[in-house]
Amino acid sequence: MWKRTITVPAPYDFAHALERLSLDPLLAVDRERQRITVPLALDGCFVPVTVEGVGTKDDPRFVVSAPFPERQDEVMERISHLFQWRTPLGPIYEHFRRTDLAPLFAEYEGMPLVLDFDLYFCLIKCLIHQQLHLKVGYRLTERFVKTFGTEVDGVWFYPRPEEVAARSYEDVRALQLSGRKAEYIVDVSRLIADGKLRLDELKQMEDGEVMERLTAVRGIGPWTVQNFLLFGLGRPNVFPPADIGLQRAVEKQFGLQKRPTAKEMAALGERWKPYASYAALYLWRSIE
Repeated sequence: MWKRTITVPAPYDFAHALERLSLDPLLAVDRERQRITVPLALDGCFVPVTVEGVGTKDDPRFVVSAPFPERQDEVMERISHLFQWRTPLGPIYEHFRRTDLAPLFAEYEGMPLVLDFDLYFCLIKCLIHQQLHLKVGYRLTERFVKTFGTEVDGVWFYPRPEEVAARSYEDVRALQLSGRKAEYIVDVSRLIADGKLRLDELKQMEDGEVMERLTAVRGIGPWTVQNFLLFGLGRPNVFPPADIGLQRAVEKQFGLQKRPTAKEMAALGERWKPYASYAALYLWRSIE
């Protein structure tokens, strides 16, 4: 077991991040000890990585520990990316301090955009969550992982595309997913397992190119791609205008008489660029 301490730019509020992550019943979060165990799958090797906050919002420091010393640099690179430790939040906060979201950003100052821990499973989770209440989506996602995934020392590792590709539609539908969603999940997994859809290649593409590539796949629409861009690829300027939860958050934040339309939401996203992803994150957090 190796251990490394890292300091990141302030402000960075790990408590806010863990509070949001703890909504997901799959994640091994210990808010009292300011710690989370991240399930990293590296070339078929399951690596449980513990990230513990040992600093404060204004002096953020972390201790990262894991087995497999030979993979230390690879693990640190992945963890730094997932927790966005190289993205200074100060300029983002200063940007929103001059907008109508200033009170919201003051309330959640330092809350980072933490990415989903696995790119493939981020896409699958977005498919599962389509048109569902957040709690229902989490419950179905948990059922999916605990059926097809792997548990190592109390930490759940997400199933790999090859494993899901080998399943029938009925296997997935049995988890109380709709027949159509079961088809989407298995078919997308087969495309990835067969090398016809390479998620790593999407990292090099512009947002519009990712949208075009993924919406060509049956079952993947704009909402799914926008959430994948935001929580999978960590793109800073994504604002899903048709997201019902986001519309509710805007309605509440500005005391509107009714939920804004997708067109009105898109106009708001334009006002908050180039950091519209953070506007979405903080608005979602305000109603969770």
